[in-house]
Amino acid sequence: MRKVCAVTSSRADYGIIKPLLTKLDNYEGISLSIIVTGMHLCPEFGYTYKEIESDGFVIKKKIDIQLSTDSELGMSKTMGMALICFSDFFAEEQPDLVIVLGDRFEIAAVCCAAVNQRLPIAHLYGGELTEGAVDDCYRHAITKMSSLHFVSCEPYRRRVIQLGEDPAMVHNVGAMGVENILSLPEYPLLELEKDLDFPMCDRPYAVVTFHPVTTEKDLGLWQLAELMKALDEISMDFLITKANSDAGGRTINRLWDEYCEERQNCHLVTSLGSSRYITALKNAHLIIGNSSSGILEGPACKIPTIDIGDRQKGRIAAESVIHCKASRKDIVAAIDRALLQSFRESAVRTVNPYGNGDASAKIMEAIKAYFTHKNTCRAKKFYDVEFDCGQ
Repeated sequence: MRKVCAVTSSRADYGIIKPLLTKLDNYEGISLSIIVTGMHLCPEFGYTYKEIESDGFVIKKKIDIQLSTDSELGMSKTMGMALICFSDFFAEEQPDLVIVLGDRFEIAAVCCAAVNQRLPIAHLYGGELTEGAVDDCYRHAITKMSSLHFVSCEPYRRRVIQLGEDPAMVHNVGAMGVENILSLPEYPLLELEKDLDFPMCDRPYAVVTFHPVTTEKDLGLWQLAELMKALDEISMDFLITKANSDAGGRTINRLWDEYCEERQNCHLVTSLGSSRYITALKNAHLIIGNSSSGILEGPACKIPTIDIGDRQKGRIAAESVIHCKASRKDIVAAIDRALLQSFRESAVRTVNPYGNGDASAKIMEAIKAYFTHKNTCRAKKFYDVEFDCGQ
């Protein structure tokens, strides 16, 4: 029996990783511990750990590390809390494998604690680029701390190998976000409309998510102001989901509160949860913002995406994704283009570069093989890629 610890710190990573958690939980050779931390335990972000429990999972431990602050200093202090708290947990639990997803600052600290305990890490979705967020640094750092890698497409597999990782340990499995769209049951649309008190059946609407741009001095607040001006020029409804807990996230959420309070065509939610979010996306006319969801889930839902600014710059994107500058004029032009019948029809035919929806099964097979054939405590070696230096 192998002990596997899966760490989730936000609604985003849990929503993606849920199919894998189900397979791990049902496999007789693995004892799964789900550790909840970060935004999940914050009231201002919706206490999203409750969704995990309502899905039938048993939470092994809740580790509260999140400081109620909206600053870069708060991010650093939260990382310090994570390093202290997870060091204690890993010393006691000693799992055979720690599974993490993504690129968040607190997950980087969790991985530091695991490395110090000589615990192997499986990292989901390294090799990607997001040039408009400090997440880029954390993602690559997590890659270097990890022993087992699961990436979402072939160029990302090559990039992880370029970082010095053993090709035999880097698996292109596709994106579980695509798997969720294709396999998770939808929430009944009429019930969702009633729950939210938001018209979804008879009127066109867009799903809007805007996160902090952590590489900018004002954390992207000027971009948010331009987005709000653009939305005022579009005659449709907007279902807006709040930002994450990066520096500036609480400020963005407060500004959305003020904006939506004065507009009847806007509805703001803290968190929809996986099935409700999928239903909202599948029935929307388009998705607008700077979230990775627009790059991954939007094309899987066969709807256009407006990707604003540079936060997601560098990610491979389907043809249904329209990249635009963070100005009112460019956002309005992009939305008008996305609403054209011809573009909406092309979005239905788009090819998603992130796989065909079988990611969790591929990950399970790789984890089983890892436990069968590998010494999980072995030291990592740097894999040198041969290339022409031009000499």
